[in-house]
Amino acid sequence: MTSAIQPLHTEAQDAAAPHEFQARIGALWVYPIKSCAGISLPQAVLTPTGLAWDRAWMVVDAAGDMLTQRELPRMALIQPELSDRALVMHAADMTALHLPLSLPPQTTISMVHVWEDEVPAFDMGPAAGAWLTQFLGDSHGHLRLVRFDESHARLASPKWTQGAQALNQFSDGFPVLVVSTASLDELNTRLSQQGLAAVDMRRFRANLVLSQVQAHDEDRVGLMTIATDTGPVQLNPVKPCPRCPIPNIDPDTAVSTPAVSDTLQVYRQDARVNGAISFGMNALPLAGIGHTLRVGQAVSAPWSF
Repeated sequence: MTSAIQPLHTEAQDAAAPHEFQARIGALWVYPIKSCAGISLPQAVLTPTGLAWDRAWMVVDAAGDMLTQRELPRMALIQPELSDRALVMHAADMTALHLPLSLPPQTTISMVHVWEDEVPAFDMGPAAGAWLTQFLGDSHGHLRLVRFDESHARLASPKWTQGAQALNQFSDGFPVLVVSTASLDELNTRLSQQGLAAVDMRRFRANLVLSQVQAHDEDRVGLMTIATDTGPVQLNPVKPCPRCPIPNIDPDTAVSTPAVSDTLQVYRQDARVNGAISFGMNALPLAGIGHTLRVGQAVSAPWSF
């Protein structure tokens, strides 16, 4: 029998804990192309839609419908690279494809679907579509790569944003995903107890990875303040992140096995999201837009139970 999510701290531990949550940024990740591999960065600029270039591009079919690893697991094997001038797409046995960050004036705009939202996007052209179709196959017809039109305001669900108008590009629904290394460590301990191999953070597609905390502390904190060189950044955790089967997909092989979901099902059912498995917290930028986050910066927050 499975059980609803429970805090991992005892009352005695909580009584002895400091009045304020303290952590460090352990890692920063961006995923330029939705559902493709991520890029680990030493620093990243915070924008209104999250970390710069995060989920700015998306793979769609001919009708403009979103495609992810759910439909095409081999997307995990596409490794984007960002330079000052280009997005570069890498994959095994494929010639690297360079796409300029500056959009040509004749770039076609079309309407595409990301979950329930229909949004305008720039088509990155036939070379990008042919590259994707060659590597991922034609089971969904001819594929296209599109880039989010930043002039469009795609808002996070007001059910969770506490009155804030939170902007997204092609993320599932919120600008920043926060997970801790301790939460991953606990999962790996449970996998090891079953004789299963450890997994890494790439499967969970977090933007901000916290270190020097206990497992799932990110679930129970309020407004997070990050001390940057140019002033404080504030991120508000607002919604637990419900998990689909994508964490079951090995990012090195694109092979899916149910071990991760099966293990999380035992201890991570979350009443806040109607009993779905949760892992990590979705957060909104409330202050510090334009500031640079760096690995090692201090993070503080009040506890929220």
